[in-house]
Amino acid sequence: MLKLYTPKFEDLWFRQQLMIDEATMSYNHAWGGTIDFPESSWQGWYDFWIENPEGKRFYRYLQKENGEFVGEIAYHYDGKTYNGYMADVIVFAKYRGSGYGKEGLRLLCEAAKANGIEFLYDDIAWDNPAVGLFLKMGFVEVDRTEEIVLLKKVLV
Repeated sequence: MLKLYTPKFEDLWFRQQLMIDEATMSYNHAWGGTIDFPESSWQGWYDFWIENPEGKRFYRYLQKENGEFVGEIAYHYDGKTYNGYMADVIVFAKYRGSGYGKEGLRLLCEAAKANGIEFLYDDIAWDNPAVGLFLKMGFVEVDRTEEIVLLKKVLV
């Protein structure tokens, strides 16, 4: 069983590890793969996502009962492309296949609903196996291009 954990500034080492791990970020191949997250950028990121989310952002680590971090979940408001809240679930590659993605997506949907969000979207690369997970968790396909599958879930 997982719980949501609001990371402290000093916990951002885990996000850094997620972002630079090639296997974990393989889902992001269409957009460049790994993402540099140097310590010099932590304060601005932390202030934006954790300290001042302004009701437009939500970010948590997925934590096992033993305290170990296995992934992250988030949503943010995208007013330019989709005019809605975009979901994000990343499970460290070494923990995939253990049900953590499903549990993380469930927890993300619960948190979004509790925060008054009516819909969650995600645009996932068409070849990413996560498309199947999102569909199993009640998301429906609303659009498909040569690059992405746009999925949506009604939360209310």
